[in-house]
Order: sequence, then structure tokens, then C-alpha cells
Amino acid sequence: MKDPLFQPITINRLVVKNRIYLPAMHLGMAVEFKVTDQLTAFYAERAKGGAGMICVGYATVDDLSGNSQNIGAHDDTFIPGLARLAAAIKENGACSAVQLNHAGRYNFSFFLDGKQPVAPSPVASRMTGEIPRALTEAEIRQTIGAFAAAALRVKTAGFDAVEVLSGTGYLISEFLSPLTNRRTDQYGGSLENRMRFGLQVMAAVRSAVGDDYPLIVRMNGNDFMPGGNGRLELQEYARALAAGPADALCINVGWHEARVPQIVTAVPRGVFAYLAKDIRERVDVPVIASHRINDPATAREMLADGMCDMVAMGRSLIADPWLPEKARRRKEDDIIHCIACAQGCFDHLFQLKHVECMCNPRAGHESALAVEKVSPPKKVMVVGGGPAGMSAALAAHQRGHRVTLFESSNRLGGQLFLAAAPPGRAEFACLAEDLARQVELAGIPARLGCEVKKTLIRNEAPDAVILATGATPISLSISGNDRLNVVQAWDVLADRVTTGRRVVIIGGGAVGVETALFLAEKGTLSAEGIKFLLVNRAEDPETLFEMATRGTRQVTLVEMLDKVGKDIGKSTRWGMMQELSRINVATVTGAKALEITAKGLKIEKDGRVETIVADTVVIAAGAASYNPLEAAVKELGIPFKVAGDAGKVALAFDAVHQGFRAGMEI
Repeated sequence: MKDPLFQPITINRLVVKNRIYLPAMHLGMAVEFKVTDQLTAFYAERAKGGAGMICVGYATVDDLSGNSQNIGAHDDTFIPGLARLAAAIKENGACSAVQLNHAGRYNFSFFLDGKQPVAPSPVASRMTGEIPRALTEAEIRQTIGAFAAAALRVKTAGFDAVEVLSGTGYLISEFLSPLTNRRTDQYGGSLENRMRFGLQVMAAVRSAVGDDYPLIVRMNGNDFMPGGNGRLELQEYARALAAGPADALCINVGWHEARVPQIVTAVPRGVFAYLAKDIRERVDVPVIASHRINDPATAREMLADGMCDMVAMGRSLIADPWLPEKARRRKEDDIIHCIACAQGCFDHLFQLKHVECMCNPRAGHESALAVEKVSPPKKVMVVGGGPAGMSAALAAHQRGHRVTLFESSNRLGGQLFLAAAPPGRAEFACLAEDLARQVELAGIPARLGCEVKKTLIRNEAPDAVILATGATPISLSISGNDRLNVVQAWDVLADRVTTGRRVVIIGGGAVGVETALFLAEKGTLSAEGIKFLLVNRAEDPETLFEMATRGTRQVTLVEMLDKVGKDIGKSTRWGMMQELSRINVATVTGAKALEITAKGLKIEKDGRVETIVADTVVIAAGAASYNPLEAAVKELGIPFKVAGDAGKVALAFDAVHQGFRAGMEI
């Protein structure tokens, strides 16, 4: 039976070797709009890894459409850099495309030297907090022309296709949506009028590049914006695009402002494929499905079931550029999966850093971190089998060293399994399993259940040691902390203890929030149960919603600071805060824990002392570095490095990257 993932497909007259489409992602690797060696190396690696088609971008169409970290396509001076990028992709086996876009009201004035962003109407963006300036009809015509001119530059540079972004809350979708389009001229009012700008852009692009040049449109299947474009209007727009200039449709989901999570680990794999299916049933051009397709099995099923014609795998190929080739060779167990943590990709962009990846420390550093073999190799002892230790062991092995990994527990993975415990976070366990598989594939001996002492280090006589012994939970110095109704958050997440019905959690950082979500989920209806009751019409939807969000625990989260979850990344935090509210977790901020009693927790807030009644008190006060072997290694005179939480408690991203650097530096 033929594998649907690896069947060719034709877009216009372009034959793509397989159904894997790497969609455009803002990487923050361009400098002053120019293609860099870093950007070229990033995409060359993904082309070598077997993607059928790679779309870069987005690229700008005029001075107001983006910022200097975007790829530039708004001037002829950028054509040589674009040509270099196109060649790097095509020479390594993939078809190439550029996505063109105008950010509209999603741009920031500080990126535009103080100029006001533009939009169809002066409606403020919740993402930027700025009110844009409405485009005049003359400026609209200029913008349409700018898209066409940029598309011609893309073709001139040697790319195989051009894509235009018509979704996500950027300019074209701002014209399409009644939320942001309040115009009373030919571009506002009815759906026909609101579609006019987007259709004119596509028609101008088609005229510029010719009939035989592939034009892909990336559009939303649902904006997930109350009062905005829903599925039905967007299906009409898709019909109009497919009937005219578009050769393929890539189906995106949601605006950046939407309150439906789209990119994080809580989003089930492939869940938005239904939007691609709905459009595919109404058009006669290839349809590409997007979002949270991080595994060949998911992608293959979507294709086989007729949900789409291609699958967009973006962050999946940041995490593992060789995913397509591994799938083609039936070595899918060797894949490093994107776990949608957003720590290195989206969170970095908010900090104006280039994209990196928790799962792949080489992402964004393809040239700078090229592995150089050492001579002679050393005997390296890695202590700790969490993410830092496994990453260190793999990097040292790649350098040619003889590595042995020691772990005190009976499995590799460390705190990744704790991170995987809350609802919607199971992908973190996938990373633990993927790294452990890489250790196995590398032939690195892993001695499990082995507690390392000074004597063992002396007997092993390594040339170098990497200490990645992790962290331990902090125990609060508070009266009553030794009572029987007190437990540690780590023990709760590991299911080593049970709690009563009424639970108060001390500490509103990441671990406290995750523990609150974990406990509040207890007693809720499972996804399988909801589907059974729904399709059998046993309960009405509102009752099912209540059963899915109201469990058997009454949870209160207590935090000394003014907000909970301050140490959670921006991409993830808003969704977790939304979930806390939805599942009825009470939060008490600006409160000091005074004493744990038989009745619960005594706190002081705003100068008043009160008791929160609880059957169980959970300590989630954070973690402290655990590094008991450094002194012993120093005494033995063995060169060593410390990686991960053993040196400083931080994110899983930091643990993986520090471990990688430690292994590379030996």
C-alpha cells in the first residue's frame, strides 16, 4: 500500500515530491530585511531533511507591512538575497515559496519609526494597544500594487511559488472581518465588499506572475473572534479564491487575539483538520491543513481520511528537520517531536530574539553549532538522566567521546514527567521518551537506579564529568509544615499522594498553577465520555460543558505576589490563566502564608488574618538546585561542567540547551 505522505502532488504546473509543506514562520533571523547565512542554513537543513515544499517568510510588501527582522521583498535590492535562499532550498531537494504579507494593525509604531500602522478602519488592536490609521482608496490601490510587485520579485529570485497570507488578523483578513472593517465604501459592508481587497490582491499577484506560476493563499478556516469571520463566511471566501486566482489553499486558524489556543501543547494533535476538510469539500484546488501536526501518523491519517491534500508541518520541522526522511524510511520511532511548548519559538519572538527550540538545540544555529569530532576521545561520565543530562550525553557522544549516563531513578526523563502531568501537557512526556530513544540509538550506556557517590566516580575514573542532577522541591519554613495534611506539589503531580476535596496550594508560580490544573481536573468528564454522551444526545451541550470543567476538588491558589504564573512563558500563560478561571480555581494574590493548621491555611492579606479552610495543603514554593557531587569531583581533580537545574533552576528549554553546550564543550 502506498504511503499517502509520499505521493507527489501538482500545484498549477509544479510537481511537489511529497505532501509535507513547511509553512512560513517568522524566525527573526533576517537583518534589516536581508537574508542572512543563518536563515539560509536553517532552511537548507529542512530541505535536506526531506520536506516536499518549503515556504519562507513572511516577506514584506511595503514599508508599513513588517519590521526589519522580516524577509524583505518590497524592494529590488532584496532580490539577490532571496535568490540565494531559493537556491539553498531547491539545491537540497525541496520546492520553494515565499509568503507575502502586510501586518496592518498588528504592526507596532516603534517598528515603523513612529509611523502609525494602517488598517481598513481605525479599530484598536488588543495585541498592540494602538489605533491604526484607515487606508484611503488610493492607498489601497498602492498596497495592491505592492503585493503584485513583491510577488514578481519572488518569481525573479527563482522561487517556485508565491503564497499570500490572508488570515491571522493581518491586513487582508482585517478587510475581510466586520470586526475591523467599518468602511462604507466599496471595501466595506457586505461580505462581497469585504472580500474585494483580498480578491484584488490575488488578481494583481496573478497578473504579475503569470498564469503558470503557482499562487497559494493561506487563509483562516475560522477566526475564532466573536463577531468576526466564522466558518461559513470563510468557506465563501475560499470558493471565490479557488474559482479565480488561487492554485492551492493553506488553511490557518484563529487570529493572534483569539482566545482559543492554537499553538500550545494543550491543543490536541491535528484537531483543526476539520476546517481544512470543510473547505476541501467546496473547492477543486489542493487544500493544505495546518496546526499541531507534529507526527507522521497524524499527518498520514488526515491525508488518508480525505481531510486535506497536504499537511503543513512547521514547528515539527524546527524540532526535527529530518522528520520527513525518517518517516519515508519507516524510522518514525527516531523522530524528535515538537511538543508545542513555545518556549524557544514564540516566546523568543516576543523578546525580539530569533527562533530556537527546546527539543532541538541546533535549531537556528545550524552552521555555528556544527559538530566537530575530537581526537583523542575522552571517557565522559554524565550524572543525571533528565533533559539536561540526556542532552549533554548526546552532544558529547556526537563529538566522539565515550559516554556513560547515570540516573538514580528507574527511567530517563526527570522533571519532564512532572511537567507532563497536568491536563493538556502530556507532550512533555513525549520529549522524555524521544530523548531516551536518542540515547538508545546512540548506543550510550544508561545505568538506571544507580545513585552516584564519590567512590563510584573514583572507580569509573572518567576524564570529564557533567553534573546534571537537577533540583529538589523547596519546603517552606512555616508553622505546621510537618502536619499530615501537608504534601509537596511534586508528589501530587507524580501521583504519589492523594488529596482531600478542599485543597489550598501555597505558591502561584508555574508549579503551583500546574498543580491547580491537575487537581481541578479530577472528577471531570473525559473527552471520550463527552463524545459518547453528546452523540447519543444523553445530555445537552451546556451540561456537558459543566461536566467537563467542574471536578471533585475545590482548589484555592495562594500567591504572595500580585499575579499568579509570572514565570510562565507569554505564549502559554494566557491560556493557563483562562483555564484556571474556567475550571473554577480560586486565586488569592498579595497574600502571605502564616501557618498551616488542622483547619487549613492561615494567611495575611491587606492587613487582615484569615483562614482558608482546606483538607489538604500543597506546598508549591519552587525548587532549589541539587548538586551534591561538585565538591567530590573537585577533590578528585576531574574536569567537570554543571548543566540544567543543578546549576540554576530555570526552564526545560534552558536545561536542554545547557546540557547540549556542556557536551559540546568537552
